[in-house]
Amino acid sequence: MAMRGWLRRKKTSAKDRMSRRSESHYVREIHDQLPDNIAELQRIFTLTPDLVIRQFNSLQVEGQIALVYLRSLADKNSINNNVLRPLLNQREGADKSLFELLSVGKVFTVYNFQSVETEILQGSSVLFIEGRKEALVVETHGWPQRAIEDPQLEASLKGAHQGFVETDAQNIALIRRYIPNRELKIKEIWVGERGATKLSVMFLADVANPDVLQELEDRIKLIEVDTILNTGELEEYIEDNPYSPFPQLITSERPDTVASHLLQGKIAVIVDRSPSVLIGPASFPSFFQNVDDYSTRWLVATFIRMLRYLAFIVATFLPAIYIALISFNYEVIPLDLILSIGESREKVPFPPLLEALLMELTLEMLRESGIRLPAPIGQTVGIVGGIVIGQAVVQAGIVSNIMVIVVAFTAISSFIIPNYDMASAVRFIRFIMMLLAAMFGIVGIVVGLMALIGHLISLESLGVPYGSPLAPVRFSDWKDFIVRSPLWKMMDRPKGTRPIQEKRQGNNRLKGSEK
Repeated sequence: MAMRGWLRRKKTSAKDRMSRRSESHYVREIHDQLPDNIAELQRIFTLTPDLVIRQFNSLQVEGQIALVYLRSLADKNSINNNVLRPLLNQREGADKSLFELLSVGKVFTVYNFQSVETEILQGSSVLFIEGRKEALVVETHGWPQRAIEDPQLEASLKGAHQGFVETDAQNIALIRRYIPNRELKIKEIWVGERGATKLSVMFLADVANPDVLQELEDRIKLIEVDTILNTGELEEYIEDNPYSPFPQLITSERPDTVASHLLQGKIAVIVDRSPSVLIGPASFPSFFQNVDDYSTRWLVATFIRMLRYLAFIVATFLPAIYIALISFNYEVIPLDLILSIGESREKVPFPPLLEALLMELTLEMLRESGIRLPAPIGQTVGIVGGIVIGQAVVQAGIVSNIMVIVVAFTAISSFIIPNYDMASAVRFIRFIMMLLAAMFGIVGIVVGLMALIGHLISLESLGVPYGSPLAPVRFSDWKDFIVRSPLWKMMDRPKGTRPIQEKRQGNNRLKGSEK
């Protein structure tokens, strides 16, 4: 009986939710009587103390006027100077329309309360006039926002020191500063039933592939959620393989990085209220590229990029190789080294797997605690964890000296990877490789490596191969793969993004009589 009652209540509550949803989505037209409009607004915005409804008579317009806005989201100076002052002050001359009186950038008309509710919640002001079945929306946005600062996750030595903020208009302006071209187009898409979020899809119309653009738009339009709070949520909704540990779209908080990807033929999605931008399609090598690679000498940039790929291999496989060699394949270790390892592990009571898991989990905890704590305290935690705890566990005989060295090399290697999402994926895969090494030794590592390569080859990003230019092989794109060729040699855009305009630049390295 109790279960039946629970089911009955669930069905009733579901019906109530559906009725409330249908009622809230019912489009009510604006009345010609001002008191009726005000009563409807008070019914919509209940328990909203920051809602301002000011009624007044204007010398310029016949009939009483009601100005409605949310004082927490609107700019009071703009309202006073550009809306109230022109309407309240008497002016000589012929009658003017409201569009001519209001000195703001954007003014338009709406005819239903659903549009009125949306605009007020976006920070606009709405004017209701007695005797008119329409309302005038005045753009007076003035929500709290922070100043443009240096990016936190993507530090650069020679790049710009400007990062995105939580306002999409400012982020678009930052990108336009780098690409002041009329072919830079923006498509606005609203996502969210309870709190609509504006997504600005930005691309170069004469470069970006229209099929990839259409694929991205279709995926975004299929999203049915209450709201999108940040870029990470959007990425999870539209990525090709949600079960892969690897990021399939690039997240950046640097406008110069986004501009560089747009010039390659990629597409950027700016999420309002989020300080990062989503870029796609992405490939595996693009997560090892940094904006500083193109502002330093190409030989130095090539060396650093090779170092990043080496760091990826070390951070993924080094603890697993240690476990495999100690547990199974110790015969491949030189005699002097194995005697040193045996001496350091003499008092360690745990097998290599538990020893490695203990140290790796401790490292992950220290890393997370350093991120969550304030900066001065986070540095202290890193020093205490790296020196004090490491030395203490060795002296206590819980882990060996060799294990501490392996964990230290692994941590340093993971810090070299420039993209945080890729570094997080490496941290996850490392534990899988450790388990395979503990069960099957070197054979398990080789099987894990083959499965990893197969997974990378099978992945796609917005329908574009993730392993390009290695799989499928595109030798023309190898100029910006492991080796960063001189800029004057990269005359074509990467074919992995399928650009419709492949030519990027001319021959900028003329010789002899050609100069």
